[in-house]
Amino acid sequence: MFLDELMPLVRELSQQPIAFFGGFFSGVFRLNLADDPVKSWLDQQTGVVASPSATTEVHNGNGGGPQSISID
Repeated sequence: MFLDELMPLVRELSQQPIAFFGGFFSGVFRLNLADDPVKSWLDQQTGVVASPSATTEVHNGNGGGPQSISID
């Protein structure tokens, strides 16, 4: 019964060992992938540089303050 619970872990470990241990290591040490030392290292490894502000804001032409609505 205990082995049945460990089978998904063993299967993931056998399919992608580097990704599994990377996720395990970051989970054990509670590393956040968005923090600077880890993020810069990942950027160097992948060769992809993420922009600092990746959010896109949508403006509908109305002011930035609070708006009132009426419900019939």
